[in-house]
Amino acid sequence: MSSEENLLPLIIEPEQLAEHLDDPQLLIVDVPLRSESHEEGHVPGAVFLDFRRLMRGEGEVPNEVPSPEALSRLFSSLGLTRDTHVVAYDDEGGGWAGRLLWTLELIGHNRYSYLNGGIHAWRQAGQPVSHEPSAPTPSEYEAEFLHPQVAIDRLELQERLGEKGFAVWDARSPAEYRGEKGENRQLGHIPGAVNMEWTEAMDKERALRIRDYAELITELEALGLTPDMEVVTHCQSHHRSGFTWLVGKALGFEKIRGYAGSWKEWGNRDDTPIEK
Repeated sequence: MSSEENLLPLIIEPEQLAEHLDDPQLLIVDVPLRSESHEEGHVPGAVFLDFRRLMRGEGEVPNEVPSPEALSRLFSSLGLTRDTHVVAYDDEGGGWAGRLLWTLELIGHNRYSYLNGGIHAWRQAGQPVSHEPSAPTPSEYEAEFLHPQVAIDRLELQERLGEKGFAVWDARSPAEYRGEKGENRQLGHIPGAVNMEWTEAMDKERALRIRDYAELITELEALGLTPDMEVVTHCQSHHRSGFTWLVGKALGFEKIRGYAGSWKEWGNRDDTPIEK
């Protein structure tokens, strides 16, 4: 295998992953919302990742990206190397798995895939689950923000609102978007943002796999989001929008970015413009 080609495509099905379970270059990471999910049965060989380690966990915006030092510790503890191909999945249709893959993209590690539908699809496909914990072999991974453009900060976002070819995809619930619920000082949405709740991109009939691509593209176009645009996606903490970022990427949105500060940052300030 040349260093240029990836072991697996971005979105993989359970049957594809099952064929590669013994590949030494593969690192399968289970990053569930419910930690019990991992104990109840996981993809054989998958290592458990506590999703909280994907966020800074302190300061006014605890959902911000951890420091390069913290990410170096995290990915070293998982055994990541430059040659590793990561397959991420979770128990909720792709939120934390998406955030993990977005973080890998941010540090320039682009060998990664998402197990479509996560553990639900794996089980539905009749694949074996393991109850044995898998201990990763630690590595010495040095994380740097080699691809910073996959993220966007509040200042750049604020400056570019209304720019032609630039759009915001709010992955929160319609009630949060309209300012009817939320736990922030200010409720509502970023001016001009369009709303498609993250779960709307999941196929409830197919174990939470990503919905039909053509249908999704049509629906996003109706909202004003097209693959040629630069699209920023966010939610409350860049967890739900971890999935919408991944969906955008799968649909061919090459300039899709994640706003890690999300509404937790935007809605708790006095100098950010807000619409209801």
